[in-house]
Amino acid sequence: MPKIIRFHQIGGPENLKLEDAPSAQPGKGEVKLRVHAAGLNRAESMYYRGMYMEQPQLPSRVGYEVAGVVEAVGEGVDKNWVGKKVATIPGFSQNRYGTLGEEAIVPVTALGEYPAKLSAVEASAIWMQYLTAYGALVTAGSLKPSDFVSIPAASSSVGLAAIQIVKVEGATAIAVTRSYKKRAELLALGADHVIATAEEDYVARVKEITGGKGARLTFDPVAGSFVEKLAAASANGGIIFIYGLLSGEPTPFPLRSALGNALSVRGYNLGEVSRDPQVLAKATKYVVDRLADGRFVPKIAKTFPLAQTVQAYQYLESNQQVGKVVITVP
Repeated sequence: MPKIIRFHQIGGPENLKLEDAPSAQPGKGEVKLRVHAAGLNRAESMYYRGMYMEQPQLPSRVGYEVAGVVEAVGEGVDKNWVGKKVATIPGFSQNRYGTLGEEAIVPVTALGEYPAKLSAVEASAIWMQYLTAYGALVTAGSLKPSDFVSIPAASSSVGLAAIQIVKVEGATAIAVTRSYKKRAELLALGADHVIATAEEDYVARVKEITGGKGARLTFDPVAGSFVEKLAAASANGGIIFIYGLLSGEPTPFPLRSALGNALSVRGYNLGEVSRDPQVLAKATKYVVDRLADGRFVPKIAKTFPLAQTVQAYQYLESNQQVGKVVITVP
């Protein structure tokens, strides 16, 4: 029987259990994957803590992003998928399609082929991060070379993908982090500027970097009270995309900044890309083309074996990493 990761109660990563489960067969519109690597995301951390957009139905599997090989297809699915190397595009329900384990059943619409030059570990670190950043910055934000873009939580995999997209589009990437511990690495990974919010005045630094204009686009997964400062440092007509709630705090609406600078503050998630087939096709081509020619390079922070899933998520939650935490599956 394949081994899977499942949890039986809400709480921290210590509740994640490695269990044997009967091998499943794909149903209509589904495929079965032999998993080789799994990229970890804050979405799963929030999910097993009961803080995500959907509540777990216990016991529940967990996991959004894996790379592997298609072993079988269900009714209505092209048999040519069998044997192909793919990585999953998040956007499905973890209650129904949790992926972390030796095998996974997923909807065929969640499959994305990737360049042959990538390893399974690298392939498990592309879709959540690049598509999330692309949808906000390029599709919704109409990113331009003249733009200054503020990127809080810049050392996360999505933050690093945002830096790469900003640089490819010729704009200026302002990486935002808590301290200067990660400054040198963020600069080496493409950031034009790094602001350490615990050590300097965020608003003053953004104004200095932008010549007083402010950041036209802000791409924030943290939310909470710091949104007031993000707003104060935004350009006239700027947009703040909030795609997470890592702070766990109430998030005020920055009314004064919004009124004074015609500022937009809006929620955003990957579903804006993944739910529209035409948008998704354009986005995946954008990412694949740039992965293939080397303009995009996924950054892997650390890998763990499947048996160390608890330690892997503990490391993810420690905020030590720069890039993607990946679990390898034998």
